[in-house]
Amino acid sequence: MVTAFIPVRGGSKSIPHKNIKPFCGKPLVCWNIEALEACPAVDKIVVATDSEDIWATVISQKYTKTHLYRRTAQNASDTASTESVMLEYIDYAHSNDDDIFMLVQATSPLTETKHFTEALKIFHKGEYDSILTCVRNRRFYWNEDGRSVNYDYKKRPRRQDFSGMLMENGAFYINTISNILRDKNRLSGKIGIYEMPEYTAFEIDEPDDWTILEQLMRKHVLSKKALSQQIKLFLTDVDGVLTDAGMYYSENGDELKKFNTKDGMGLRLLQQAGIKTGFITSETTKIVTNRARKLNIDYLYQGKRDGGKLSAAKEICHSMGISLNEVAYIGDDINCKELLLNVGFAACPSDADETIKAIPGIHITTKKGGDGCVRELIEHILNKL
Repeated sequence: MVTAFIPVRGGSKSIPHKNIKPFCGKPLVCWNIEALEACPAVDKIVVATDSEDIWATVISQKYTKTHLYRRTAQNASDTASTESVMLEYIDYAHSNDDDIFMLVQATSPLTETKHFTEALKIFHKGEYDSILTCVRNRRFYWNEDGRSVNYDYKKRPRRQDFSGMLMENGAFYINTISNILRDKNRLSGKIGIYEMPEYTAFEIDEPDDWTILEQLMRKHVLSKKALSQQIKLFLTDVDGVLTDAGMYYSENGDELKKFNTKDGMGLRLLQQAGIKTGFITSETTKIVTNRARKLNIDYLYQGKRDGGKLSAAKEICHSMGISLNEVAYIGDDINCKELLLNVGFAACPSDADETIKAIPGIHITTKKGGDGCVRELIEHILNKL
């Protein structure tokens, strides 16, 4: 029996309601739960919390292997140790001594199913009494007395020739119930190390950590997942994406826009694949209304500025019963950035603003806005689904 144990408190001080705050479009605690739900080697997932809000959030997801445990106030205080709530639950659950207990930290959302699977496989070989996760750190360290710790400064190695040091990243720990009861510790006996990718070194403790990890999530995790799972909604900006961003006027002063017919065909291909489509744009014109009507676009939001694009996307997701993680969006300028940072798959044309092209993990098309970039992106998506 393998139990994954996730302790989460409701009283976070540095980031209020941290464990249920949306992280890349999903409550933070849900990332590890869902990675564990997809892991065949894990039999049971326990979320131990003192918070009604966390309880309600997890219950609403209707997970199959996940159970909730109401931890005591004493073991949910600022001074309580993680070991104290582990021991509290173990005493409550009356688990078998030889059962495997895996402590999982919600503050490490970049942990994926394969990491749990691989580490458990190592543990099952029986070579170690417990296992912790680490990342390889190739920094040079010094003591306060001016002595180098992990290298000879007179013979400074090149980074590619330097093995570095293993740093505990706090993602998860594996042990047996009997060891934990005996040693009152998450680690015991002969300790093995499961080495994780360098980008998993960060944990979410402070607001800056949140910003950094969201960018790392998009670059290293979501960029792979977005096209390996079904995208259910495709959204696009209009000016600078479906058009070349030019402003054209007739002799009578009528505003004109130039669309690319290949993009229109691409949107029809998405619809045939069962993917909903939508336009979200800052401007409000009859031209866009007519174009959306001609292409049978499912959702049209115009005049969306100052965060309005993200709000519009959330409204669509709510109506469809999906998350932002199941949305692909292509935008080209700074008013698209907030939405691009929150969707599962973000893209931009090759002539997008440099700020947009610098978003970690963003897909940049080879074509410019109005030159068929949407069709190129759609073919890329459809070829990956």
